[in-house]
Amino acid sequence: MAATLVGCSSSPKDANSSSSSSGQPSSGSTELDGASLPPWSVPADVSARVASAGLDLGPMGMAEHYHPQLRIIINGKEVPVAAGIGVDPDTGAMSAVHTHEGDGTIHIEAGKAGEVFTLGQVFTEWGVKLTSTQIGGVQAKTGQKVVVTSNGSPVTGDPMKLRLEPNQKIVVQLQ
Repeated sequence: MAATLVGCSSSPKDANSSSSSSGQPSSGSTELDGASLPPWSVPADVSARVASAGLDLGPMGMAEHYHPQLRIIINGKEVPVAAGIGVDPDTGAMSAVHTHEGDGTIHIEAGKAGEVFTLGQVFTEWGVKLTSTQIGGVQAKTGQKVVVTSNGSPVTGDPMKLRLEPNQKIVVQLQ
């Protein structure tokens, strides 16, 4: 499976989450959902998820504005990246890292030049667990692993720590 992240506008923190029977992280939970199968929608507790990612909801910065692209592929099938990650549906407030549509484009609108944002912040805001052996509730079987590439190059180590960059194409794939 592969995933690609992309960012656009309109210090990451790892977290684990519990889910409700609906597959959504429980309200107020900051743990990541490691039980639900795709597709994953956005959690109801946007402000808690954003805070868990080390971000704030509020006015967008324009010191830097770029859009990484994210693709997720599980068992050869593309999994959509949810629209509205990092966006409060009630107020329209957004974090510096968010999505608008389900096309895998990640919007980065930084308040100051040089701010570092990670793939982990996207997955934390989304509430979906990502490790080298798991994407949400999909666990690698014997002989499988989660492979992450950035602009075609393999990413080693913790996929949550992958730094987001302009014009980046990220693929997260269970293979």
